[in-house]
Amino acid sequence: MAVAELSSPSHTNPRLLHSSQLSSLSTHLYKHRRCSFRSRPPTRYARISCSVAPNQVQAPLTVQVQNTTSKPECYGVFCLTYDLKAEEETKSWKKLINIAVSGAAGMISNHLLFKLASGEVFGPNQPIALKLLGSQRSLEALEGVAMELEDSLYPLLREVSISVDPYEVFQDAEWALLIGAKPRGPGMERAGLLDINGQIFAEQGKALNAVASRNVKVLVVGNPCNTNALICLKNAPNIPAKNFHALTRLDENRAKCQLALKAGVFYDKVSNVTIWGNHSTTQVPDFLNARINGLPVEEVIKDRKWLEEEFTEKVQKRGGVLIKKWGRSSAASTAVSIVDAMKSLVTPTPEGDWFSSGVYTNGNPYGIVEDIVFSMPCRSKGDGDYELVKDIKFDDYLRKRIAKTEAELLAEKRCVAHLTGEGIAVCDLPEDTMLPGEM
Repeated sequence: MAVAELSSPSHTNPRLLHSSQLSSLSTHLYKHRRCSFRSRPPTRYARISCSVAPNQVQAPLTVQVQNTTSKPECYGVFCLTYDLKAEEETKSWKKLINIAVSGAAGMISNHLLFKLASGEVFGPNQPIALKLLGSQRSLEALEGVAMELEDSLYPLLREVSISVDPYEVFQDAEWALLIGAKPRGPGMERAGLLDINGQIFAEQGKALNAVASRNVKVLVVGNPCNTNALICLKNAPNIPAKNFHALTRLDENRAKCQLALKAGVFYDKVSNVTIWGNHSTTQVPDFLNARINGLPVEEVIKDRKWLEEEFTEKVQKRGGVLIKKWGRSSAASTAVSIVDAMKSLVTPTPEGDWFSSGVYTNGNPYGIVEDIVFSMPCRSKGDGDYELVKDIKFDDYLRKRIAKTEAELLAEKRCVAHLTGEGIAVCDLPEDTMLPGEM
């Protein structure tokens, strides 16, 4: 479902953009900003770096205009550097969390970045730095994104940097939200999309491996997200494979909504919902283990045929219905689900509940084939890590459905073998199961 402009390493732009000084009138900030250029060592990418003023929430500071020659890359309020030294730390302020976002000029990011900046994920006392990855043609759009973030006066947003170089954006990243991916064009075969986007995620995996935090958490949103996550982790051998996730939280949220509607309850009464497998129309919304008001779903919704057919299909095709109604893909709800997925890893999972995420299958207790990225039920202690849930029930229906989505992911894996270091790619995809939002 992720649609964004992509960076192309073949383009060259050796210029570094900056402004002359901070305008005293915010309404004239963009109008009066001027750009100058200086030479730099040859590079494939252009870059803009920014950082936000260190005003404390408890005691606002008087902003001083700095000499721009000391930090020529910045513009506007981002010219003032925030650097919390150890002796300045208090109980209410913490060190920055570095969050890298690819596809940062796209619609999903347009909703997501403001949620991150507001503290919705990490709380009201956690400052963050946003590192935004775009393409050569989206640099001006990214400047516009930075201006909107600037104008929003988020006290927690301390730094913003913009680049088309993943090696710059992923430097010291503790979270990497990989949203940017090429959408499927007219006449494009699914195998072609796997190859094109796979090359993007192979390159980003190498960049993460080279410069990101060794414990970076990577959430892949760009589709096909399961296989893209596999490609990314295979190209980042120095980062634990367990740290890579493919986003299936929106599918889980949709399943909860449909169960709540059918049962006539609010969706906070629905728990223990799992999405198994691939983020495609072979995904398996699990009603067997789900609960409503603490009771097994089948004790509340006594219509097995509806659960097996209409419920499953509604979850699988919800994105397509939305596009038909509204004329655009589900960017806003995708951004919400990214926030939900992140919060599930930094907040202890409620006792007895779990959440869905596409994770690496090695060592799983369900008998699912190893060495793929497969959506499964997870629990977290709130430390960024997770464990797979062991007390899961299976019946013949669920096993059969899981086997189908597993076979599809194995076929996708063979199709990108050249990108994972496993030899020559052989594409024998059984059918076209691409979700409507990817078209």
